[in-house]
Amino acid sequence: MDHEQARQTKTEVTSYVEELLARSVRASGAPDGSTRGSGIAVGLAPLPDGGYGIALRYQLGFPTARMVARRVVHQVGPGVDVRRTGRIRVGPQGARTGQVVATAQAVGETGRARPLRPGVSIAHVDVTAGTLGAFVRVDGQVQALSNYHVLVGGPTGRTGDTILQPGPADGGLDPHDRVGTLGRFVALERGEVARVDAALAVLDDEVVDLDHPVGRVTRAVDVLGGEQVAKIGRTTGLTTGRVTAIELDDVVVDYGEGLGALRFDDQIEVEGAGPGPFSRGGDSGSLVYRADGVAVGLLFAGSESGGDNGTGLTYINPIGTVLDALGAQLVD
Repeated sequence: MDHEQARQTKTEVTSYVEELLARSVRASGAPDGSTRGSGIAVGLAPLPDGGYGIALRYQLGFPTARMVARRVVHQVGPGVDVRRTGRIRVGPQGARTGQVVATAQAVGETGRARPLRPGVSIAHVDVTAGTLGAFVRVDGQVQALSNYHVLVGGPTGRTGDTILQPGPADGGLDPHDRVGTLGRFVALERGEVARVDAALAVLDDEVVDLDHPVGRVTRAVDVLGGEQVAKIGRTTGLTTGRVTAIELDDVVVDYGEGLGALRFDDQIEVEGAGPGPFSRGGDSGSLVYRADGVAVGLLFAGSESGGDNGTGLTYINPIGTVLDALGAQLVD
């Protein structure tokens, strides 16, 4: 199928999934409610011939998800790309619960880095640690890009809060390791469907190192699927992968006690190219880019199982959507 045909089929499959889920709700005797957030994500899967199939992702821990996936394959046919994932999560938000992003397990940069550069540990003063993804320009000012759950942390975060490099889980202390303050962000709220997990840090010092491992990343593109990509993150360092799905809707992500389970639409999925995962907790906020140095997305979540090699799948926000939401441009 071409892109438009695949999108139409995706709409039809989504309706069928919702019908199956609604039947399940009625059969259980539970009160009627939304069928979204049920652990079934539907998107487009790139094919070797340049066309698209349907991507169907079902999460462990959702009772009806596997049953629904099987029925969709039976109805639509074997061309559906079905993958099981573990729970999709972001890193912990509390500054003193940093086991998931433990420094001893990290191969990326967890120490103090001046000038600031992509891939290093960074976080809100009350968050564990995430990754500085890239530098952007807002109203002529250079600022640092990462995730909402890295630079804001949750509903209590406020513009002007202190940002540390390295993050608190990596030994960052206020005021010695302060590099700026929380700037613009896109709020995440319970019950709302999100598209980005993104925030900016207003820097105290705009002297920064702009280079990624491929050099400067100054352009952004819409992903078509199948691209070979890379990222440099605080936990797993430099890794490579492949885009395995685009335009995924209803991706359920666990944000812990602060926000609970949130639903995301229009997301990109990446699978690690080697024997290990493309990302782990603490890599949140990494910029994902192609080998030619063009940005494709902002990494924000992942599972610890699933994918062809069993080490998990990574989810990223389309970079164009992120930049538009923040009113920002990549620094050239």
